[in-house]
Order: sequence, then C-alpha cells, then structure tokens
Amino acid sequence: MRDNSAKIAQYHLHKANPKKLQFEVYDLKEYRAKNIEKAATPHSHSYYQVIWFFKKGGTHTVDFKTYDINENTILFISKDQIHYFDDNLDVPGWLIHFNESFFMHTDVDIFLKYNIFKTQQNPCYAMDFEAIKTAKNYMALILNELDKRNRFGFENIVRFLLKCLLINLERAHLKDLDGKLEFTSPYELQFFKFKELIEENYKNGLSVSDYANLLHISSKTLTTITKTVANKSPAQLISERVILESKRLLRFTTLQIGEVAFRVGFDDPSYFIKYFKRYVSVAPNKYRGTLE
Repeated sequence: MRDNSAKIAQYHLHKANPKKLQFEVYDLKEYRAKNIEKAATPHSHSYYQVIWFFKKGGTHTVDFKTYDINENTILFISKDQIHYFDDNLDVPGWLIHFNESFFMHTDVDIFLKYNIFKTQQNPCYAMDFEAIKTAKNYMALILNELDKRNRFGFENIVRFLLKCLLINLERAHLKDLDGKLEFTSPYELQFFKFKELIEENYKNGLSVSDYANLLHISSKTLTTITKTVANKSPAQLISERVILESKRLLRFTTLQIGEVAFRVGFDDPSYFIKYFKRYVSVAPNKYRGTLE
C-alpha cells in the first residue's frame, strides 16, 4: 500500500488536554468501525500503542513487514512507527494507548520501552494460556479503575497495572526465547539512554562525541557500551535510525529526494544520496522504485 500524500498522518492522545489521563483503552472493533479509512492508511502516533487481537484473522503491517494475526496476538507499536490495519473489521480485541509521560522513567520503564516497543525484529507474537490468563486479570483491574476515575490514586494504580501488564507480557515472550527480563550487564541502562538520545536527536547531525558528552562519558566508553550490548558502534546505531526514517519517508510519502534528505538532517541532497547508497546499496530513487 502506498500513501499518495507528501505527509504521513500522525495522531495524538489528549494533546489539547494535558491534564487528562494520558492513557486510554478502546474496544478494537468499535474503534476500527469509527476509523475505517484512517486505520487502513499508513500512519503514526505520538503515543505508544498495544494491540491485542483476540481471534485469528487478517494481517497488520508495521513499517515494512506484514504480520499474520493469530489468536491472542499482541502487537507493540512505538510512537512514530508507521503502521496500518487491513480491511478485516471482524477481529475483536483491545487497543491500549498511552503517552510518553505515562512512563515513570525508572530503569524498568526505560527497559520496557526499548526492549518491547523499539524492537524491529519481533514486535508481534501470540501469547500462551498462562500469559493470556494473567493479561486478562490485569485488563479487568485497569478497566475497573477507568470506570471510577474520581477515586483517590486511580492514575497511579492504572500506571502500575500497565507496567505489570507489560512486564508479564515480556516475561512470556522471553520465556519462548529462553531470555531473561533484566539488565544483564552494567552497560545496558546507558545503552538504552543512548538509544533514547538518538530518538531525540538523529535529525540534528550530532557526532558520537556529542552523544557521549550528553551521557557524561567518553566516546571510547560509549563505543565499549554499544559494542558490548549490541555488537555495533555508536555511529552504526545513529546511521540505522537515520536510514530507517529515510526508508519510511521513501516508502510512505511522495516527498522529493531533497525533501527526504532535509527531513533526516541533510542540507546537501547529493551527500544524502551517497550516504543512503552506502548503507542500503541502492540510491534512494531506486529504493523507492522497487516498492511501486
């Protein structure tokens, strides 16, 4: 599916009402029935989204990959990620939306953001029986709180219940991968903070030393951290984010190459073309042509 516009639609949660609870739960079928065209057109959000499909049916596309929807499939959509639904409106489920501010920015929150929502490899999986049972319990508690929003401390309870839900979902996921939900090295928290800084600054042309200064460490230490955690250099991680955004703009908009270059921080389109070709092996116009 190609969007014929020069701009990717982005939707927001309570942007005009910052005092409202920065979290909402929607019935999936009802929500899609009200937003058929918007949901089926490539778009992004300024918030995080968890989609829980109860039944098998149809597909869902995230960036450049389309996933089959099976029974009790969970899909994690990060803010700014491009995605869209198919035309199957019959699959029931939940939509969970929450803004960045709803995270409390503890070590666990940072881990959840970058281990669940920022993964490009596996943002979609089906839950097993135990995970479903636990998730349903947490959802019942969340919905109970949302029904009585005037009670003392309800916002904090919803926030902690959401965190519990996400932790349990990730526990179930990592169990299948023989992984552990924990910081496995002293470098991981710094690594995730670096990734967060990349999200905030990848369009600004910062150098590795600039990022290291923001983290109050040396460039050498930053390189050690990224090599240990991801087996990649800091420059590679920065470039990957620039290239990802470039691909999104080439895939989902009709922006001219020079405009794409400007959007990802390049003043010189010719340099952007060389940069893109170095990492993708084809020029931006040829990359876009293969998608049509």
